[in-house]
Parts: sequence; C-alpha cells; structure tokens
Amino acid sequence: MNHFELRDGVLHCEEVPLPRIAEQVGTPVYVYSTATMQRHARVMKTALAALKEPLVAFAVKANPNAAVLATLAAEGLGADVVSGGEYRRARAAGIAADKIVFSGVGKTADEMALALEGGVFQFNVESFPEAEMLSEIAVSMGRIAPVSFRINPDVAAGSHAKISTGAARDKFGISTADVMSAFSRARELPGLDAQGVAVHIGSQLTSLKPLESAFRRLGDLIGELRSAGHRISVADLGGGLGVPYDPDAPLPPSPADYARLVGRIAGGWDLRLVFEPGRLIVGNAGVLLTRVIRIKEGASSPFVIVDAAMNDLMRPSLYDAWHGIEAVVPNDDTMVADIVGPVCETGDTFARARAIDRVEAGELMVIRTAGAYAATMGSTYNSRPLAAEVLVNGSDWAVVRKRQEIEALIDGDIIPPWLGSAPS
Repeated sequence: MNHFELRDGVLHCEEVPLPRIAEQVGTPVYVYSTATMQRHARVMKTALAALKEPLVAFAVKANPNAAVLATLAAEGLGADVVSGGEYRRARAAGIAADKIVFSGVGKTADEMALALEGGVFQFNVESFPEAEMLSEIAVSMGRIAPVSFRINPDVAAGSHAKISTGAARDKFGISTADVMSAFSRARELPGLDAQGVAVHIGSQLTSLKPLESAFRRLGDLIGELRSAGHRISVADLGGGLGVPYDPDAPLPPSPADYARLVGRIAGGWDLRLVFEPGRLIVGNAGVLLTRVIRIKEGASSPFVIVDAAMNDLMRPSLYDAWHGIEAVVPNDDTMVADIVGPVCETGDTFARARAIDRVEAGELMVIRTAGAYAATMGSTYNSRPLAAEVLVNGSDWAVVRKRQEIEALIDGDIIPPWLGSAPS
C-alpha cells in the first residue's frame, strides 16, 4: 500500500498535491510518504511480534536519507549497514548502536574500529581473514566484537542475477562446508564473541521457496554447531522480500506469509532472530517526480523525453527493471510511447512501447516505486547534479536533501599547477 492517490484529478502524496512540490523545488525530485513508511514498518513488526525479541534492522543501502532513517528509528527499527558511511548516517539519524548490524564483504580496519568505538549489535563476518582482522582491531582497542558468521547456503534466489547473493558463485558468506572450521578457529581468536549465524540470499524475492531452503539449511547448521559445543544465540535471516512493481505480475509474499514461514522453521531455535528489510519498507513509499521536456517522433513509438534520467534512477538501465509511470494530472486519454531521459546513452530509457497517460511538453509525470535503490544509487553522470528529495507528512512537507548545485561539482575538481589557473 502507498499514499499516492488522485484527488480531484491531481496526484497527491498524502495531503500534498505533487504540482506544488514541483513548482517550489523543481524537477526531477524524489518524494517520500511518511505514512507509507510507518505503515510498512508496523506491518512488518506486527507480523513478527510472536517471535522472541526480534530485531528489525532496516537495510540502509535501500534509502540512506537521514529523514527516512529518523522516521524508521521512531518506529523502533534498527539498521543494517554495509559501510562506515552508512553506520555514521544511521547513528546521526538516531538509531541506537545496539540495534545496528554491520554487514558487507569488504569491511576495512577503519570501519571495524568505527563500529567498535560507537557500538554495534553484531558484525556479520563473511570470511575467516575478516574475522582475523576484526580480532586484531578489537584487541588493540580493548573491546569484544560480537560476531555472526554469514553462511552462503548455495541457494538461488530466483531474482535478478545482480541482486542474488546466496549462490556458491556469489562473493558473499562462508560455504556451509567451512562453517564448523570457522567457528572452531574463531574460538582461538581473542576479542571475538561468536554469537550467531547469518544468511541473506538476495533482494526482490517473489517466492518463499528459496528462503525456506536457506532457512532449513541454516537450522541444520545451528544444530550441528550446538552439538559441537558452540553457543548460538542469534540468527540473522536477512531481508529480500519483494514489492509489487508491475501490477500485471503476481504479488510477492506478504510479511504475514513470511512470518508464518519463519515461525514454522525457526520458531524452535531458541535464539534471537534478526531481519534486514529494506525495499519492503520504503520501496512503495517514494516516487520520482519529473517533467516532460518534449515529445519526439520515433520510428515505431514517440519518445516522451523527461528531465529525470538514468543517473537519477538507475534501476531500469541496470536491471531492466519495470516501474509504473503515470501523469500527475491524467486526462483520460492514453498513448503508447518510449519514456526516456536526456542522458547520452540508449540505456537512458525508463520504458519502451508503454501504454501511458497522454502527456504534452511541460506536464508532470511520476515514476512509481522509487523509494528504494533509487536516489541512493544516483550519480552525476553527464554533469547532472543529484536530484532533490522531499518528505511528506500529512499536509506538511520539507526538502530533506537539497538539489545539488553544479558549482559544487565544478568546485570539487582541482586543476593541477602545471595546467595553470582556470579561466574566470
């Protein structure tokens, strides 16, 4: 569910008409709904309420905007971070240190020290060399690092290959064959508390079957580890539940469906469960608001050229992802068109031969389901400044990230002395 609806023929975000935001902030601009994020966070927490003290740690990579993180912190969510930058943003937004899980295959010594100094629920360790480095850092700081080893269960997620993370060929985690050795060797490392196991097989999952396979394998490993004398008090089950992008595609499993699966498999594990939802919480809470620059005739379909581009929303170019595209003020007429941006790449295409509301130059459109893996993946390709971001809360709204100025890009470049000074 989302809170972007037509009122008197104009698309609103909660109580705010989108044209008002476009007029005052310009386009392209991301617009997020507080009510949608709150609802999704509460639905997830309610679904998992029967479990023993579950930790719901929002995947910060999905949307790291401070206002988004603060909204979710107020709902009691923690954070799953994969970099020092994400850790600092989560803490700055008010997320408690003991609700932060530090994941990622390439943690540096500086990032480990940052989290040890500031506090962390656990590190999800993805290799034994990483455990050795973390041990050294923890000992040097006089700290104990809480650790879960991330397991690679060799389960294909069934989603796009670039967002699948649980197959043997993927870079993530320790193979099941090496888990017992990793725990045994970790016992010999000072400064570590190996408290659990973790698994995460991918993103935008539209079936529970791969998750069931991964969870059952994890449960078997927990039993084997406990039989060998290892204390396992935490199991991180990752995230990855998909959201509906295409209305013609089957609906992904609901949080309630997911929770029933978890209860059936993990309910008797007698430990604390951790979850890392990202897209599920914020995906449908955002749209990318854009303005039509012009209509250009094409060989088969006209091109609707908008001022948003692949540097603003990379998913269609990177993953061939489908996003709903609508007029902000529809006129009950339709057209078939290619919707494209101004970047000099053929990949700068949001949709091909799509039936959409008929639009003209100057009119506003939205690209739906743009709250996750959208602004966070933005770039300045073609020297296009990063788009602004707006958060709506009922009838109130605020810019929560200013549009980047081109001067900031220019000023960031440094001309070396042998080239002389830049022309004024």
